[in-house]
Amino acid sequence: MDIRTVTTFFRWCTIINGGILILWAVFCAFAPDLVYRTQSKWFPLPRETFNAVIYSFLGFFKVVFLFFNVVPYVALLIVG
Repeated sequence: MDIRTVTTFFRWCTIINGGILILWAVFCAFAPDLVYRTQSKWFPLPRETFNAVIYSFLGFFKVVFLFFNVVPYVALLIVG
């Protein structure tokens, strides 16, 4: 496996996971009631608890995305 293959892999991981992060953030920002109604059918939680959980997961996903996708991709671009 050469550095170009790994760089391409991390580029696509960054694009796909970045798209998921953006889509999730847009849904939480512009359609929070839809997200709450959909999720409350499976997980009955009070609205305040749901907001805390969903935004905590969004923040966690952002940190994991940066740490495991963006940082390795930028490092490979610097090295390559």
